Amino acid sequence: MMILKDIKKGVIDMKVEETAELTKKALDEGFKPEHILKEALIPAINIVGDEYERGERFVPEMFLSADSMKGAMEILRPLLVESGIEPAGKVVMGTVKGDLHDIGQNLVCIMLEGAGFEVHNLGVEVPAEHFVEAVEEVGAHLVGMSALLTTTMIHMRKVIEALKRAGLREQVKVMVGGAPVTHDYADKIGADGYAPDASAAVKLAKELMAQLKGESRQKEGKMYQASASTLEYNLRSQIEVQDEKNLLGGLRRPAHYLKSTMRACIIG
Repeated sequence: MMILKDIKKGVIDMKVEETAELTKKALDEGFKPEHILKEALIPAINIVGDEYERGERFVPEMFLSADSMKGAMEILRPLLVESGIEPAGKVVMGTVKGDLHDIGQNLVCIMLEGAGFEVHNLGVEVPAEHFVEAVEEVGAHLVGMSALLTTTMIHMRKVIEALKRAGLREQVKVMVGGAPVTHDYADKIGADGYAPDASAAVKLAKELMAQLKGESRQKEGKMYQASASTLEYNLRSQIEVQDEKNLLGGLRRPAHYLKSTMRACIIG
């Protein structure tokens, strides 16, 4: 287990090459890729995020730790896919149309991947229809949008509207961020959440995934209740129909049968 602690320390201490080498070594020693992810990389990136929020770490240091994480994930990713490990959620990320800034978005992507999410980074200048296509293609749970200019952030609303037109809005949670974006703006355009930085984006993604799972359970419960009600209604209808058939069948009996039945009742 010492090597997992060393990998964790490598991410925290921003040792890019050393972290990658330790990851390979851990695999050679028989550690499963999911154990390396859950026991070393995720705890490390959580610590990095907490330090950033406390003002103990600056953005360049965040990037170096993220690069350390990225190097390890490039080794683990194909093995995780091979072993069928379910991700924490599927995320489609992109900088909106007209915006070429992607530094912050790339950091968010690395942090999310380090937290166990499957991330599909669409890059920069992504039009609304490409977000929609990606959501459909990968079965995304979350859509993340970034903008660094007030002139491009207006496209965030267009992406949300495009998701609605495609009938996908209820299936995904939308999170937004970027220098000019605020919580109020996120509410105004109908986004589900706003994150001011990469660390907050990871926490928000986890919260939104929890909301999605809760909503899914509620829908399943309602569907079960509806199915049970339909089944009960069908059974009642069948019983009523059968009762009616039985009654009509009795009325249609031959006269001699009815007379003999009446005679038996009188004698009895």
